[in-house]
Amino acid sequence: MTGFSEIEEMYLKRIFEVHSDTPDAIVKTTQLADIMNISPASVTEMVQRLSERDMVTHIPYRGCRLTPSGFQLAARIKRRECLLEILLGDVIGYKGDVKEVACKMEHAVGEELEATIDMLLGFPENAPDGSRIPSVDRSFEQSGIGSLLPLASLPNGASALVEIIVSSDIESVTIREAGVGVGSIITKIDDSLFCGERQFELSTEMSMRILARVSVMGAE
Repeated sequence: MTGFSEIEEMYLKRIFEVHSDTPDAIVKTTQLADIMNISPASVTEMVQRLSERDMVTHIPYRGCRLTPSGFQLAARIKRRECLLEILLGDVIGYKGDVKEVACKMEHAVGEELEATIDMLLGFPENAPDGSRIPSVDRSFEQSGIGSLLPLASLPNGASALVEIIVSSDIESVTIREAGVGVGSIITKIDDSLFCGERQFELSTEMSMRILARVSVMGAE
């Protein structure tokens, strides 16, 4: 998905995790060897390989640091892991080792799938452990008929068919009481949401996790 092998992506992510707040800091070879549970010699070999691809800067006998390109890619890999952890644990209800499975799956996620998962989850900002998910720019500028959008991003004058609802048990009650469910047709008029002729209000957070397929766009 990125043009890098799984092990190369793992190295980049681990370096990012050590110094995500200080990307110019040096990660020691021995430190990375301990994290990866491999020999320092193997770390040095991989660091040199990543250096040749302009992902890290290798400082002989000291360690390495991420280049700007390496930092961006590593942040993206970490972001996908965080999104998958939420998907597996909170949405699917997976009872196994969520972190381990997410770590394996992250390498198969491309930008389009990442964006879809992000939208499905309601654009979360924090990982299950409370840490900040590396951010990306999001844009709905290309939204139009056929687009799948969260209700919170539905343009005025548009109508859309609800296809996906991600909610907790308590939130589900609130959403049902609003008369909204999969298959409901939602219209936005003057910044207010209507299900049929009934106006309803939901928190922005809940509205971000109700996805609807746009069928009618409002007039410009």
